[in-house]
Amino acid sequence: MTDKRLLIIGHIPSPNTKRLRDAVAAGASSPEIGGVKVSVLSPFDAGRGDVLKADAVILGTTENLGYMSGALKDFFDRCYYGVLQEKQGMPYALYVRAGLDGTGTIRGVTSITTGLRWKPVCDPVLLKGDWQGKFIDQAFELGQLVAAGLETGVF
Repeated sequence: MTDKRLLIIGHIPSPNTKRLRDAVAAGASSPEIGGVKVSVLSPFDAGRGDVLKADAVILGTTENLGYMSGALKDFFDRCYYGVLQEKQGMPYALYVRAGLDGTGTIRGVTSITTGLRWKPVCDPVLLKGDWQGKFIDQAFELGQLVAAGLETGVF
């Protein structure tokens, strides 16, 4: 059986957002989950080829001026048309670190992923307001959920 490939693209402009991205990756790499290869990249380092090799993707972004980070937007700008036909129906998940409400960020990412015809596997994980330790647990659980669903063929 061929391993499934999970691509995690997380924007990490701060130590706390790095902790979130690392928690997502740790959840996806849980020892209970086998048969899933996890790749973790910055939006600046991820490209068309990485998406084409992936069976699912987890996107992570900060809320910047009520929208997704410029880094994630740059990723979409570079890859959109290059993956549009080949990756229709790809499962994805989103987590957002928001200081305010995150709705503009979620709306922006959802608009792009809808255009790509990617399928959300769960509601976006919105980590908003002042930093809370539970954000790490939520990020870990998201990674674990997506990887387990990929492993079992649910997605």
